[in-house]
Amino acid sequence: MVGIRRVTRGSGLLEGFLARQRVRVANRMIPAGHREGRLLDVGCGVFPFFLASTLFHEKYGVDKFTLGEPGVEGNIRLVRHDIEATGELPFSDGFFDVVTMLAVFEHIEPARLGGTIREIQRILRPGGMYLLTTPASWTAGLLRLLAWAGLVSREEIEEHKDVYDHPKIVDILRAAGFDEDGIETGYFEGYANLWVTARK
Repeated sequence: MVGIRRVTRGSGLLEGFLARQRVRVANRMIPAGHREGRLLDVGCGVFPFFLASTLFHEKYGVDKFTLGEPGVEGNIRLVRHDIEATGELPFSDGFFDVVTMLAVFEHIEPARLGGTIREIQRILRPGGMYLLTTPASWTAGLLRLLAWAGLVSREEIEEHKDVYDHPKIVDILRAAGFDEDGIETGYFEGYANLWVTARK
């Protein structure tokens, strides 16, 4: 997993701004009632920027990279785990109220993405919400240009495994068990990034 960790490793000039935009969008999308439960940020990164910036009763982060040793850091529980390697998440069924994946979707091998989303669907409680953000498919060339100019992380962009639009994401979510009636989509940053929510 990757994610917001690029704010502190291989960062371009815009990385901090982009991370703050994702945090703003995620915080706006999460219903207040869900914040009394548990949040998991998949691909939380070396520094769990989103988890540190959001209010939740219990906060968890999972990534194959973490800052220091896994465990509890403040009120954030960090778990070092590579879902792509194992195909599963180390949590019980229905454990989380919200699962987020901010700027991570595009870093997962397409052949493994369906299994990853099925695991997210499994660990969500009934009525729980999955929220993802990813660059819009049309930005692939622009991102390469920005990386060349040093404005975004070249390493980050080179790690992108695929590009997505809303219909493609909805198809993946439906195949993983989410009901299409519970899926909502939108844009931010001038249509350059997508957000998608899915309710279990």
